[in-house]
Amino acid sequence: MSTYNPNFVPPAHAPMPLNGNNFVNGVQGSVPQQPGGPPPGQQYIPQKQPQQFQQPPPAAAFPGAGAAGNVPPPQQFKSGNSNQFLPPTSGAATPLQQLPPSTLPPHLRPPTVNGPPITNGSNGASSANSSRTASPRPIGAAPQYAQGPIAAALNNPPLASGLRPSPQPTHQSLTNLTSNLENLNLNTSRANGGTSVLPQPQTQLQYPPLTQKDGRGVASAQTGPPQFNDANSLLAASGEAAAIVPNAMATPFSGQKPPNLAPNPAKMYGSASVASRPTPAGQRIPYGVPPPTNPEQQSQQNNNLQNAPPPPRAGAVWPPSLPNVAAPGAQPMMPPAQQTSQTYPYSQVYQPAPQQQPPPPQPAVQPPPPGMFGTQPAGAPLQYQAQAPPQAYGQHPQQQPQSAPGGPYGTSGPLNVAQQGFSRLWGQDTIDLMQNRHILTPATLPPPKVVLHNQFHESINCSPSIMRCTLTKIPESNSLLQKSRLPLGIVIHPFRDVNSLPVIQCINIVRCRLCRTYINPFVYFVDSKMWKCNLCYRVNELPDDFQFDPATKTYGDVTRRPEVRSSTIEFIAPSEYMLRPPQPAMYLFLFDVSIIAQQSGYLEAACAVLNRHLDEMPGDARTQVGFICFDSFVHFYSMAEGLNQPHEMTLLDIEDPFLPRPDSLLVNLKECKELVRDLLKQLPKRFAHTHDPGSALGAALQVAFKLMQASGGRITVFQSCLPNKGPGALEPREDPNNRSAKDVAHLNPATDFYKRFALECSGYQIACDLFLMNQQYSDMATISGISKHSGGCVHHFPLYQKTKPHMVDSFRSCFKRYLTRKIGFEAVMRIRCTRGLQVHTFHGNFFVRSTDLLSLPNVNPDAGYGMQISYEESLTDAKTICFQAALLYTNSEGERRIRVHTVCLPVTASLPEVMHSADTEAIIGLLSKMAVDRSVASNLSDARDAFINATIDVYNAFKIAQNLPSGQSGQLIAPRSLALLPLYILGLLKHPAFRVGTSTRLDDRVYAMDCMKTLPLDQLMKYVYPELYKIDALIYHARNSNISSNQDDDEDEDEPLPELPRLQLSAEHLDSRSIFLMDCGTLIMIYVGLNVPPDVLEAVLGISSTAELGDYVYGLPNVVSNENDVLKRFILRLNYDKPYSALVQIIRDTSTAKGQFIERLTDDRSESSLSYYEFLQHIRAQVK
Repeated sequence: MSTYNPNFVPPAHAPMPLNGNNFVNGVQGSVPQQPGGPPPGQQYIPQKQPQQFQQPPPAAAFPGAGAAGNVPPPQQFKSGNSNQFLPPTSGAATPLQQLPPSTLPPHLRPPTVNGPPITNGSNGASSANSSRTASPRPIGAAPQYAQGPIAAALNNPPLASGLRPSPQPTHQSLTNLTSNLENLNLNTSRANGGTSVLPQPQTQLQYPPLTQKDGRGVASAQTGPPQFNDANSLLAASGEAAAIVPNAMATPFSGQKPPNLAPNPAKMYGSASVASRPTPAGQRIPYGVPPPTNPEQQSQQNNNLQNAPPPPRAGAVWPPSLPNVAAPGAQPMMPPAQQTSQTYPYSQVYQPAPQQQPPPPQPAVQPPPPGMFGTQPAGAPLQYQAQAPPQAYGQHPQQQPQSAPGGPYGTSGPLNVAQQGFSRLWGQDTIDLMQNRHILTPATLPPPKVVLHNQFHESINCSPSIMRCTLTKIPESNSLLQKSRLPLGIVIHPFRDVNSLPVIQCINIVRCRLCRTYINPFVYFVDSKMWKCNLCYRVNELPDDFQFDPATKTYGDVTRRPEVRSSTIEFIAPSEYMLRPPQPAMYLFLFDVSIIAQQSGYLEAACAVLNRHLDEMPGDARTQVGFICFDSFVHFYSMAEGLNQPHEMTLLDIEDPFLPRPDSLLVNLKECKELVRDLLKQLPKRFAHTHDPGSALGAALQVAFKLMQASGGRITVFQSCLPNKGPGALEPREDPNNRSAKDVAHLNPATDFYKRFALECSGYQIACDLFLMNQQYSDMATISGISKHSGGCVHHFPLYQKTKPHMVDSFRSCFKRYLTRKIGFEAVMRIRCTRGLQVHTFHGNFFVRSTDLLSLPNVNPDAGYGMQISYEESLTDAKTICFQAALLYTNSEGERRIRVHTVCLPVTASLPEVMHSADTEAIIGLLSKMAVDRSVASNLSDARDAFINATIDVYNAFKIAQNLPSGQSGQLIAPRSLALLPLYILGLLKHPAFRVGTSTRLDDRVYAMDCMKTLPLDQLMKYVYPELYKIDALIYHARNSNISSNQDDDEDEDEPLPELPRLQLSAEHLDSRSIFLMDCGTLIMIYVGLNVPPDVLEAVLGISSTAELGDYVYGLPNVVSNENDVLKRFILRLNYDKPYSALVQIIRDTSTAKGQFIERLTDDRSESSLSYYEFLQHIRAQVK
């Protein structure tokens, strides 16, 4: 019998009495175990190392795979779904009638205790102020939208045009905002029934003075109850604030590490500071309610307290009303400052650290009015605050007060403390993007966690680095998905390098007899003989040998099998999975040897790398290689048996090409290795003195196809100019004077010759890879078709010259990775979904052979793919859904294998849960692929407008789902899960693939679009929005470790490096006394300020002044110093997950190459694009 149930449904929440173990005003006591969690003491078996499992032969052979089964007919769509906006229910609140009589004054008595019921001060009518909060609310009817979802925005004409700065919003008076804040605790309600959160008329608690720090050493003092409201809201309410002290991280390096520079990624970065308002003596201030400023406000507050509605009765939904008087036996309420942070992704990033003594009080700073950033109007060019004044080198950075708890991720409006706590607990907290411009988290956040209420399933779910869905909770119907305006799809990296991959060999591979799904951890075992498919729900029989455990060599529990304990597994396929004997590794190289190619000098570098790594190429004893060169003619090289050197043959008739000697052009690498090495040494010299300007690429491809069609394999093409001879000849189409125009032309191929060639190659299991080393326009939009439709890859090295060492090094690293990485031949991939879902669009380099079968003649570990998912029927009866990707391929040793990935996701009927479960990075990965197709099918302007419309639609949907007020309120409320969406969308709009107004070569734009479609998600995010670091902490760390190493000769090479906070890409973070590092994926730029101390330059770069740096410097110099070693280790850590090491470029502040660094600061305004804050203003103006 199975030891677990994959269809487990969590029970209802157990009653939670108010005995100090619940949440009171956002303060956590002892949190009970959540339903659906594992029982105490449950243990889980860790992933074992790869094993080859051999089973005893069964009594009866399992039938072969055969053709894919027919999908069952779709059920009728169920339109009667209920949108449940309520959080999980819990126990009832303690009735207030059981509490002892209150002796408090009437205006401070709790509801229904010796006083009239409480109302909100407006005769029961809902106040407009309550809608200013960002907590979830129920709505009466399904909202209707004027615009379509994201998929419609990218597949239909746009509804909006280009970006324009939004007008300055209307100024709100300080008096009105203060009045709104005073009544906030009475008007704020949760989504589940509008439960009021009441003030606490308890004895005033005394709080010790606290001093908190963030990651920059910014400190603040608090003498009253810690405030959980947004910093700017508190400024408007109190009218007092502490002066902003200069950024301590902007100070130059020192030989001694400051005490407040602990390298902890979980600390706050980039927040404003607010001083708490002093409380008059003897006055009690409830949580979340600012003190009244005059007698009229005091009287109004008393009336509100006396007329508030009563709390919900017993049995009300969670969260219950919070009583003002502690129940008998309950623990006293603790102040928020003494509590640990809630378990949500951002709480661990911003955890303040208390100190003993607070700093002296700071002068107050008046807040800017709504619509103003600093002292600049919203529509004016953004002016950032000035840099900190210089300090003496080695001086400790000054301390400055910290912002309100939550830092840059504080809530947008003055939410009640309890509501903030519950929202964070459920992962449904919100943020006002207009008040939190520094939105990027200092630490790199992990992907959103998939909650299945089954800890075993959660632990073995497919890794997000392999397969990732845009939503971690799937809407139960298509109508619910349309209301969210979010795209539904998956991004997958199927052939990713995996360290520990279970590999098993068995006679019978267990699959569903109806939908052909492979058995996986999320199936349901009826008994030891039957199992239920988790995709089509058919009950299947288990073969007798499946009860055999290959690990223990015994028969027993079927749940111990590797297939049901790992969501990523690889099978060694039996013979029925082969249409022919597995092919050997076949490699054919085509070299352009025209005059332009000879001038670039790429052939010398390519032959040298190929000669050096010839033995490391994947393959076995059957591996074959061949070489063809082409200019105006095609040159073959025969290495037949008996020859002591290669024999060259030239084909002059390129209009009707043929093979002169088909038997000796592809030779066995092991038998003819010396001839191959001799040829690679002669090729650069053979054409060194030719001056042929022609390039017969089409003819060379045709003869290469004839040479490879018998067995299949890989064709590697090197091209350096526009093909101009023979079949497939092209004419220049680019206008150099029109590179910055709004309408970009010629993104489509000029001819279908190369696409038809690729499709013909795909039918014979041949893939074509392209290396473009062009000096001029080469029409990549056309010739890259040989790779896009055959499962190949494209590499681009523009303006390549052998006189540029950095370009030579970059090409050598890339080509080495290309030659030595693993490869899968004659591969096919199919994506299967749970009944009710289907894949309707694919993105990547492949050929769709049938409705759901992708033909991949070659598959490599650096290729990613995307799929859009649509609904066939409702998922009302489903608790979870699954996606399964099966990749069948032949490895380089001639072994047929099947790699299977399965991911399981929960289903929800709640629109707020769908919005809060969005995965922003996966959404960006899918949107970028959709936008590339839109640019090619329509035009670039439509794709850009679709990006903007998609963002507006999402925030409009969230605003309606949360029942937020319409109109311009000066806020842009977003769920925490979608807080980074505008930042990444702006990065896409300014990327070379989609930008306008900036001079961009057409070949560079086409290559950037190809990367959008093929890069895996982790590499794509750095390509869209690079990571910026300030490496001061590395220098401090290196000097401290240098001091310790002088005291102790045993230096620890494994000492962990400090975690540097990520910075948003804005020039406001740059400092002339510091060194910065920007990781762009394949390029790492080190920006050196003009006033960096000479001893730091000497230790890191081996120079005494920045004047010694040239305009274009590549590579980190080798300096015998601890600082240089630490920087190299940090760069090595950044390159760990990349296909090959990134090129390092050093740029000084006054260098002509500074423009390459500045253009990647996407948060700043340029001549043709808006800044991030202006972009937010544009989005806010469009959100109705």
